[in-house]
Order: sequence, then C-alpha cells, then structure tokens
Amino acid sequence: MEVAYFAGGCFWGVEGVFDHVRGVKSAVSGYAGGGGQRPTYESVSSGRTGHAETVRVTFDPRQVSYAQLLQIYFSVATDPTQLDRQGPDTGTQYRGALFPTTQAQARQARAYIAQLGKARVFRRPIVTKVEPLRRFTAAESYHQDFVAKNPRHPYIVVNDRPKVIALRRLFPKLYV
Repeated sequence: MEVAYFAGGCFWGVEGVFDHVRGVKSAVSGYAGGGGQRPTYESVSSGRTGHAETVRVTFDPRQVSYAQLLQIYFSVATDPTQLDRQGPDTGTQYRGALFPTTQAQARQARAYIAQLGKARVFRRPIVTKVEPLRRFTAAESYHQDFVAKNPRHPYIVVNDRPKVIALRRLFPKLYV
C-alpha cells in the first residue's frame, strides 16, 4: 500500500471522490499543512492555523497509480485555478495542495502541474501547490464518510455529487 495526501477545498467532496476509485483502500478526511496544537475543525475553520482540509488516500499501486490519482484530483476533485477557495468555501484552509510522501510523488506532482500548465488545460493558471507534509491529523468522526452518510445534504447535492458523477463519466474503468 501507498499513501498520498490531497487538499482541494472541503474535504467531504475530495474524500467522496476517492472513496469511489478502484484500488483506494481508504480515504480519511483531516488536516495538514499547518503547525501548532492538535487541529480541530473549529480551529482550522478560523483560517489561522495554516492547515488545509486534506484527505489521506491509502491505495494499492497495482490497481491505481499515483499518476492516475493526480489525474482524478485535477480533473474531478478540485478546481486547481482557485486560490484559497473552492466553490462557496473561502480561506487558506480550502487551498489546493498536494503533500507528497516520497520524492517520487513530489517529482510526479510537480511534473504533472507543469505539464497541465504548458498544455494550457485550464483557462487560468494552476495555483495548487506541492507542500511538505509535516503531519496529518484525522478530522473528527462526524466528518468521515460524510458524502456516503449524507447523500441528500444540500451542500453534498450541489457541490460534491457532481464530482462523483464526473468521476464515473471520465474514469469509468477506475470507478467503483
């Protein structure tokens, strides 16, 4: 198994997408990128901790590669051109960031961002950053599996269900 960390707005939607990817064994919502005391939803939501809502993805590289996870992240899970926001959520805690766990992941992430930029895949510049992973703290239990447990929640219906539908449409062989 390998582990990768993705921040791209509210962790509910990012987790919800990766929960439907073949080869992903777990997706856990949490916090990364900041310092200080143990982060909580309330402290991170203040925007003053430096943490971003992040998802830890544990995956089987024989079934899905890190490169494929990057494709899904940039195609479905987040808009990499939005600085410190995603959809209705604003603040540095909603920034787009990748937290590589190996040098190989860091090289792949930087190369993929450069490739997307050079190809001008997006109309605006990509602002997603590759950041060092200092630590990851799992979010409170009520945030885990939020999309699966609350499919009719208005936020999920408007912001996250479309991402899962796009995953199924764009990556049918990886969708479960």
